[in-house]
Order: sequence, then C-alpha cells, then structure tokens
Amino acid sequence: MTRQRWQGWGPGEQAEQHYLVEPRTLAGGGDIRHVSEFLRASGWRDKSKTGGPLLLESPDRTVRIAYDPYVLPGGWTIHGTTDGRNGEWSAILGRQAPVEIVAGLTDALTRPRSAHAPNVWAPLQEQNWHTRFEGDHYTATSPDGSAWMQYRQSPGGEALWWTGARDTQGNGWSAQFTPNTPMHLVQTFAAELANPEPVMRPRGRVPHSDRIRTRSVSVQPSQLSAWQQARITAAHAATWARNSTRNTRPRTTARPHSPAGSARTRR
Repeated sequence: MTRQRWQGWGPGEQAEQHYLVEPRTLAGGGDIRHVSEFLRASGWRDKSKTGGPLLLESPDRTVRIAYDPYVLPGGWTIHGTTDGRNGEWSAILGRQAPVEIVAGLTDALTRPRSAHAPNVWAPLQEQNWHTRFEGDHYTATSPDGSAWMQYRQSPGGEALWWTGARDTQGNGWSAQFTPNTPMHLVQTFAAELANPEPVMRPRGRVPHSDRIRTRSVSVQPSQLSAWQQARITAAHAATWARNSTRNTRPRTTARPHSPAGSARTRR
C-alpha cells in the first residue's frame, strides 16, 4: 500500500513514526524544550551553565526553574520568592512528569493572574475524577486509578499538595507543592493533569506500561517544527502585548510643573 502524503509535506521529507499516548500522565517526560523554549520566548533569562542542568529565571527575578537529569532522582525544581502576595514557595516534580503537564504550571507563570478565585478541584471534577476525604487528606483520583491529586495535612498542621501517577508495575512520577504555592498555578497544573487528550512521543520514547494505550501516527519533520514554532510564536505575541500595554499605560503621577517663563537650571 502506498503511504498517502499529507498536504503541505515538503519535497523529499520522510515520515517519522510517533505514537499518541494516553493517559498522558503515564506518557513519560518528553522533550523539555516544550517548557524551556516557551519560557525563553516569554522573556525568561537562561542562566544555564555549559554542560550543566537547565536553569531559567523570570524577568522580575522572583522565580527560578531548574531541570537536572544528572542527579537521582532528578527532575524539575521550581522556586518562587516572596512577592508580597505569597510567601516563599517551591514545587518539585519527578523527571518522568510529562512536559505537557509541567507546562500547565510553568506557562501560567508567564501570564497575568486571573481575578477569579482559583479552585484546584474544579478541572479534576470536570473530567470525572473521584474525590474523597481520607482522614486529614482530601484526594482526587483519575477514573482509571493511575493518577492522583491530594491535599495533605500533618498532625502538626503542615500542609502540602502531593500529586503524580503510577502504573501497576510501579513506574511513574510524583510531585509536591509547598503550602505557599499560588493556587492559580496548582489549578492550571491540575487542568493539564486531568486533560484527556493524548500526547505525542517518538518511537523508542514510549514507556513500557500495562496502563497506557497507544496509536501509531506518521509525522513529517516540518509538521513537528511548525507545531513547536506555533507555541513559541504565541509566547512572543503574548509577551509583546504585555510589554506594549505596560509602556502605553497612562501615568498615575503628575510631572513636576515649571511656571511659564521661569529659568531652567543647566546641568
């Protein structure tokens, strides 16, 4: 059978085999550029050292994001300083946390905070996650039981968010958010955690798990490049719009007024 060429394929391009994987929570880490390139396009500074782990800093220097695959267990560390609204906070995510889910949190760091009160449980309940109390903990579990989101409180009053995914073989990842983590960030993370859409992984990068379902697709390199560029372009556009609004915002303080005819002091 002749493979049908998709409209828009470049001349001479060879299709590459990829897989659509679901649930996304067990799809493996993926390409970290999905996170890092969006942040760079949003004006974040790259503080990485040659040959070392990824390290990015927000434009206002209040948040740092690191990805270190060279240590065990390795993974993502996100640290925020006190900003007047929230105290110091951090999030630690395992290296097998899918980048699409990590981006639920990191993308939100580049956008203005919504005026609406965040509700972490809402996106989970919308996707029919099961919620229940377990002592001092409140837990939401995915319909297939492989992923969870839990608000935990110790007898001493210390609280944190604990989340992740596991298959029956013990493969998976977990993440923790300290109590001061801004709730709108935890909510956007939860929305991507519960997103029922599959994610794409190249051949050889699909985890061996009895809990995932895959569908083979043929993808051209130009298509992958176009999808990645669309995400970067969106980040550039949003950043430009924010900066333009900030630069054209009317002044809230009056300029000093010099009486007509008064002499100006030379410097």
